[in-house]
Amino acid sequence: MGLFQTWLRLRLPGLHACGLRTVHEAAVPTPPHWLLERLGLFEELWAAQVKRSASKAQEEQRTIKVSLPGGQKVDAVAWNTTPYQLAGQISSALADTAVVAEVNGEPYDLDRPLETDSSIRFLTFDSPEGKAVFWHSSAHVLGAAAEQLLGAVLCRGPSTECGFYHDFFLGKERTVQGSELPVLERICRELAAAAQPFRRLEASRGQLRQLFKDNPFKLRLIEEKVTGPTATVYGCGTSVDLCRGPHLRHTGQIGGLKLLTNSSSLWRSSGAPETLQRVSGISFPSAEGLWAWAAWREEAELRDHRRIGKEQELFFFHELSPGSCFFLPRGTRVYHALMAFIRAEYTRRGFSEVKTPMLFSTKLWEQSGHWEHYREDMFALQPPGPDRPASSPSDHPTLALKPMNCPAHCLMFAHRPRSWRELPLRLADFGALHRAEASGGLGGLTRLRCFQQDDAHIFCAPDQLEAEIRGCLDFLRSVYSVLGFSFRLALSTRPPGFLGESRLWDQAEHVLQQALKAFGEPWDLRPGDGAFYGPKIDVHLQDALGRPHQCGTIQLDFQLPLRFGLRYRGQAGALERPVLIHRAVLGSVERMLAVLAESCGGKWPLWLSPFQVVVIPVGPEQERYAREVQQSLQAAGLVGDLDADSGLSLSRRVRRAQLAHYNFQFVVGQKEQSRRTVNIRTRDNRRLGERSLTEAVGRLLELQNTRVPNAEEML
Repeated sequence: MGLFQTWLRLRLPGLHACGLRTVHEAAVPTPPHWLLERLGLFEELWAAQVKRSASKAQEEQRTIKVSLPGGQKVDAVAWNTTPYQLAGQISSALADTAVVAEVNGEPYDLDRPLETDSSIRFLTFDSPEGKAVFWHSSAHVLGAAAEQLLGAVLCRGPSTECGFYHDFFLGKERTVQGSELPVLERICRELAAAAQPFRRLEASRGQLRQLFKDNPFKLRLIEEKVTGPTATVYGCGTSVDLCRGPHLRHTGQIGGLKLLTNSSSLWRSSGAPETLQRVSGISFPSAEGLWAWAAWREEAELRDHRRIGKEQELFFFHELSPGSCFFLPRGTRVYHALMAFIRAEYTRRGFSEVKTPMLFSTKLWEQSGHWEHYREDMFALQPPGPDRPASSPSDHPTLALKPMNCPAHCLMFAHRPRSWRELPLRLADFGALHRAEASGGLGGLTRLRCFQQDDAHIFCAPDQLEAEIRGCLDFLRSVYSVLGFSFRLALSTRPPGFLGESRLWDQAEHVLQQALKAFGEPWDLRPGDGAFYGPKIDVHLQDALGRPHQCGTIQLDFQLPLRFGLRYRGQAGALERPVLIHRAVLGSVERMLAVLAESCGGKWPLWLSPFQVVVIPVGPEQERYAREVQQSLQAAGLVGDLDADSGLSLSRRVRRAQLAHYNFQFVVGQKEQSRRTVNIRTRDNRRLGERSLTEAVGRLLELQNTRVPNAEEML
């Protein structure tokens, strides 16, 4: 009965909200046997850990030095003093608002005792790191609710840039119904209100296997990810999960929580893929924060690029080509304008545009290493019967659509001998890429199976590296300035298991740091977040609603030149190996188009706009002249439409043009026809007066070519 009493004490209040009766009513539902067993083992291990910690604190009674924010130094007791206690010494407000501590540069639970001399700072929800911990803890709350309500087998529950999600398994046929989200949300809120503590437990591999013996997904993670003798587990209420942490002190710090969507996802660890259920959500320290977010979200929904794309007839999707976009004429105009902008920058900056095949032998991807690490995200196929290699098994694909351009560019570099005089060689490619995204992860233009990037690769000598990185950063700043985005940079350094010599990594990271310092924009250091083949600079831009988007990137690569045996003849005559830089500014052109649509709310700047000018004749007598005006605009390469609907009054046609977000309306009446002029209005109903047709077209062309953001104010 001991375990069952523990269940009664810790069980979710939300069970009552789901129609399950409490102990004071008829019958209490019996918890799943695996949950009771796991909880019992956790409590046993937790009690043993508490006893060990108390013994260690008694045996090692020693004073440690702690550096607090602002330079203050205080004494603390090893294995006894916690960051939360130190925060309370600074101020009760800090203790209340701190989400997590950073101890000697590492994230640290607030209730975890300090072990040695430490430098400490406190992170609140206002910081990116604080949000990540807060939302990760909220994902654990969601997981606990899913276990109770749905009998879910938990898989993973991370934070994201704007919230959290949890993936779990409900069986082969079972899915999460939309009608279940409100009940699941209610349980999450009640668990939060119960202020259940997050308890960190260190467990051996054997103990981990025993804790999660009924969860095959966790068992796989233990075998694949747990490389040391122990790993951490967090208990919260009745939930126990394998997790690195850190977490909130308790669930009561979650003041507002809302579940948003349910969809499917794929488990792609070793073994056969499994279809999982994904529920996503958002949370805040206060209900007021959630209300403010809801108002912001309402504005964001009005700007949703899928809504704008439909209303403005820019693009659509069809079930017969899932994950791919059909761009209509107006959307194609925006797409081409973006590409023309980048192509103009390529010409100015010494890039050469190339075209490479879409379909390659899998031998290429085996050579590049992508087949080993990226195979599940590629579209692979067999050629028709007569072309199938005789030695190839029938179930082994021998061709694959390219998910990236870099291996093809390496082939291009290697197809003939190269000289130092050709370096740096900057190859750019807008070729279509294909990635096998899970259907549940697809979302409008932001995540597709077929897309194009402003992808480029720079092959350079080591002593040219810093100048090329500076050039890439200047490229970013120039483009984002025109697009109206602010941005922040992050340097990600070598991860565990990096490939290559430490000396090369040291040199590359130093070069990137020097380039960032010289660039003059703020940047963050993210130790261990680099790719296995080289360090990188990630670019996070902010749109008009303050939302972050990662679009551009600059990555160094030491491995592909080695894998492809790339060489050039140096000035001294010896063969030398180039350094490869992967870089993109827009990233996916489709995704950038979505970000721009939402940022401007469908009110496109003139140079991108699919609604530049509409010509409106006052009456039928002016329709012929109106068509001449339209033809003049089109001949100059501008978008010119005609609204000669005689069934509507002039004022209603002007209003219709403004609601459609035409940058300008050219109204032509008898006077304008006789003088060969146009009367100009903006989409904000500013009347700019009469201009000669030639002057108006010339000025619009000038404003389009200079890509100004506010042509309506400058005409």
